[in-house]
Amino acid sequence: MKYSLFWFLCVYCFTFNLLHSQQKFTISGSVSEEKSNETLIGVNIIFPEISAGTTTNEYGFYSITLPEGTYNMVISYLGFTTITETINLKDDIIKNFSLTDALESLDEVIITENVEKLNIRTPQMSVNKLTSGTIKEIPVVLGESDIIKAITLLPGVTNAGEGSSGFNVRGGSADQNLILLDEATIYNSSHLFGFFSVFNPDAIKDLRLYKGGIPARYGGRVASVLDIYQKEGNSKEFHANGGVGIVSSRLLIEGPLKKNQGSFLLGGRSSYAHLFLPLFDINNIAYFYDLNTKISYKLNAKNNIYLSGYFGRDVFRIEDSFENIYGNSVFNFRWNHLFSDKLFSNLSLIYSDYYYNLELGFVEFDWVSGIRNFNLKYDFKHYITDKIKLQYGINSIYYKFNPGEIKPTKASSGINPFKLIDKYAFENALYVDAEHKISNNLALSYGFRLSSFYRLGQDELNVYQDNQAVVFNEDFQIYEKADPIDTETYKRSDVIESFHNIEPRASVAYQLSSNSSIKASYNRMSQYLHLLSNTNSPTPLDIWTPSGKYVKPQLLDQYAIGYFQNFNNNRFSLELESFYKKVKNRIDYIDGADLIANNAIEQVILNGRSRAYGLEMLFRKNEGQFKGWLAYTLSKSEQQTPGRTVIETGINNGNWYNTPHDKTHDISFTGSYDWNNKWKISTNFLFQTGQPATFPNGQYQYNGVIIPSYSGRNSDRLPSYHRLDLSLNYTPKPNKNSGLQGNWVFSIYNIYNRRNANSISFDRNTDTGRNEATRLAIFGIVPSISYNFKL
Repeated sequence: MKYSLFWFLCVYCFTFNLLHSQQKFTISGSVSEEKSNETLIGVNIIFPEISAGTTTNEYGFYSITLPEGTYNMVISYLGFTTITETINLKDDIIKNFSLTDALESLDEVIITENVEKLNIRTPQMSVNKLTSGTIKEIPVVLGESDIIKAITLLPGVTNAGEGSSGFNVRGGSADQNLILLDEATIYNSSHLFGFFSVFNPDAIKDLRLYKGGIPARYGGRVASVLDIYQKEGNSKEFHANGGVGIVSSRLLIEGPLKKNQGSFLLGGRSSYAHLFLPLFDINNIAYFYDLNTKISYKLNAKNNIYLSGYFGRDVFRIEDSFENIYGNSVFNFRWNHLFSDKLFSNLSLIYSDYYYNLELGFVEFDWVSGIRNFNLKYDFKHYITDKIKLQYGINSIYYKFNPGEIKPTKASSGINPFKLIDKYAFENALYVDAEHKISNNLALSYGFRLSSFYRLGQDELNVYQDNQAVVFNEDFQIYEKADPIDTETYKRSDVIESFHNIEPRASVAYQLSSNSSIKASYNRMSQYLHLLSNTNSPTPLDIWTPSGKYVKPQLLDQYAIGYFQNFNNNRFSLELESFYKKVKNRIDYIDGADLIANNAIEQVILNGRSRAYGLEMLFRKNEGQFKGWLAYTLSKSEQQTPGRTVIETGINNGNWYNTPHDKTHDISFTGSYDWNNKWKISTNFLFQTGQPATFPNGQYQYNGVIIPSYSGRNSDRLPSYHRLDLSLNYTPKPNKNSGLQGNWVFSIYNIYNRRNANSISFDRNTDTGRNEATRLAIFGIVPSISYNFKL
């Protein structure tokens, strides 16, 4: 802590001396899209003569302080016409810009300075950004554009296969990803058990995936941050767009509340394939629906407010056997305030809720569980000079965990109501981040996050001998549940257990030439929440639990180094990164662990550790008729839970074993070709090493019963996964700029009908009496067609 404060004071002292050494002025403002007034994130603001620049923040605001003088100011953003303007800086200036879509511009501004070089200079690394347009061009199953499927085509990102939810980053598990929608936490990112994601691409404005070098403003997870912002809505005129597909449709409307001052956005999606099932005498149901909303209003030049929300539900029903309903609800109120042309602030009040309900008709009871939080954030961005920027803020989150509750649906069912004990927690954080340009070739980013977590009182808490909830049976060489020796009762205001962690972050970029640089980063992060799941892919039934007396927080240390280069005036780019990370207190499960309706989950888990390391490559072609990227990852992901004493064997005899997310080789190719102004061809190819699995390696008989024997955990693998997808985008009237505009998308998923194994099960054939393996494949070849429109 004292070293971090020392850095902080050094920055301010340096800044004070610098500000008084020469006359300087500030130019600030916002950058938006000309047609809609939608603010743009990450726009490059460059002053080529002095190699200075900045980017717009999450709300389109920029600020930079420069010495007095006359400069060429270059405003550049991918897909929009570049603006150059001469600025005579002899006083503070407020300058707003509106960018025009490059396709609609007659005159293209050409400059000699490559404005994208700012990405080479900045110390930020291990970040991938995708636009809504790019996501919509990627062929996907059943023709539904999908953000989660799109990011799995990036290096270092995989998932557990077809029909699986969540995603894995650099060998981490799905619960180690922080997923934010307008700053609100999304706890389950999938519809229909992983076939679709909860994010409507029509409503998405910006998407960034942080895999390493994660800024201090983010915390609470140890693998990645997926930060998604919704559009604000068109404040100039009313517009609508949407799409109709084979299994789902979507519609988004936006328009002004008050022209050029306020706007609204309302988007909805729903699947409807279940409506046709009765035609085939099928009474089962499986569908989803979601709703995106946002209101934006500019009170005055220094104050903006935003009100945004998301609501989504999945419904899955099998005749009279059971019905499953689950989904997310989030709500966020944000207030942007500009204290000065150098100090920008954002205050957020956030509510997030994940709800799960399972109704079992054949036993006549309901199962309800979920997690709910209330979040207060206050963030500041301080543009001190052209060389130094600070970000700092506070964050407080209150959690309520409902591990499960059984409610009989009928009084005559014979089922007694049963409630697992609710859990409560309070998480706080204070952070400071500094971006420091030392010279034209050297830039630093450094800071820290001070986090704390308080496990609050609950109705009952088990007490165990020597605080060991899991005991080791020396006779059978297995771990077993310990019997509680007592229980303790706490008031809600009591603190059962508390944790405090300092999380330093640092990254550096050194520019080798005008087109290349090397970067390195280190970050420590803490994760206080854990998803309890003994499946390879998270399911809606999985339960979140907080750290506490028997469950310790996960602690990450990650190191990364990379080489970055732009070629041919940014038409091509190359990113090479190598990473190594280790995680303490990673939860592991004893053999035979039962996680469902378990009121003492500490009796089946142990604290272990994990590690992952690898090499990532991303080669992009950014311009021309053909655009796309090639990504390759070579990596290893392992877990270890050694014995707590010399007598204990640990899990897997204390040896390192492959995590379910270990994929040695991961290759993906994504490309699009503009055949002409009416036809566009898109394709992607994916190859992954098979997922780790545990197969039986023999059998023995005991009292006439055949019992299989197994090798070490995850010592086997499923067959390699690969597929090729293709889509054709046809726009009948590409030059139509008003009225109803539409395009057709024809796609084929898994074009050569590869039957990729989702799992392999082993059983005895009742006819032959021989053991056999059965492969389960979710998809073969899947053609689809959809129609998209905008008005």
